[in-house]
Amino acid sequence: MASSSGATCSAAFLMLLLACSYSASALPFSAAGHPFDPTCPRKAPSAPSLFTDYSGPLCRPSPPHIPVAVFPYDVDPIQFALNLEFTEAEFFLHGAFGVGLDEVAPELALGGPPPIGARKANLDVVTWRIIAEFGLEEVGHLRAIERTVGGIPRPLIDLSAHNFARVMDMAFGYHLDPPFDPYIDSINFMLASYVIPYLGINGYVGANTIIDGYKSKRLVAGLLGVEAGQDAVIRGLLFERLGETVPPYNITVAEFTDRVSALRNRLGRCGVKDEGLTVPRELGAEGAICTNVLSADRDSLSYPRTPAELLRILYLTGDEHVPGGFFPKGANGRIARELLCPPHRLN
Repeated sequence: MASSSGATCSAAFLMLLLACSYSASALPFSAAGHPFDPTCPRKAPSAPSLFTDYSGPLCRPSPPHIPVAVFPYDVDPIQFALNLEFTEAEFFLHGAFGVGLDEVAPELALGGPPPIGARKANLDVVTWRIIAEFGLEEVGHLRAIERTVGGIPRPLIDLSAHNFARVMDMAFGYHLDPPFDPYIDSINFMLASYVIPYLGINGYVGANTIIDGYKSKRLVAGLLGVEAGQDAVIRGLLFERLGETVPPYNITVAEFTDRVSALRNRLGRCGVKDEGLTVPRELGAEGAICTNVLSADRDSLSYPRTPAELLRILYLTGDEHVPGGFFPKGANGRIARELLCPPHRLN
């Protein structure tokens, strides 16, 4: 009872705090602790009345070929994805709202530590609306995964400007001056957003081949669809500014994306599974175009990556056994913890 009362007081305080500072770049929170958009209509028409008149539900799902919801071997690869979902949720929520899971949905963190260095970004109105939606979508992803296969504690995640500066320095092979700061404006935040979400697509494409339960497959397909949509929006917005230089650097948006993709390929150590917004014509769709709004292989299919490849990139070490980068103490879940060097392993 005391816990419930404390949570209510905390949510009410947060609502008051955000309501007092509300602007085009901040949503107030409801008494239940959830962000809400005051520009939405107070009461929308019911969904059925918007589309068709019908006499009853006719949307029964097709029966599964394998009538097992979740196989035991489905659990670990899907739980591994929580590491990326936690990272995206915290980055987008903090970037849009200035707060993360600990305020929006603390139960989903399962006791894991708060992220390092995440903060509110200076976003224009359109970019803010997109990032706010992405952040709230990631909350749903975490809930869906934890409900289907169980959860893992949120790992320690480094979302500091210093860590993103390190990524960009590694991508260019020298120190950018001043150091890259993802939170300073919309273009920097979108370039930083280019760094992580695409890896979620790689992970889900790779995981799909090693899971079999019908609920597991449905979950991964649903997650993949939205993650791919988020990446497409990020790439599309950056593509509109392809030839612009990013101040104060004399570097174009296209070169930033090309360098980040090359870095991920280098760290992943498994060939080309990543492409920036421009490519040689032979690598473009059907070998006929050099623009590259979406990253895909020669048949325009998404690239898969294994957990080991993803960790090499996220740790920024090129070694799945050596943590660092976005996960200073390593990612969580059985797959990630078993790959760590002995001093970092969990019993």
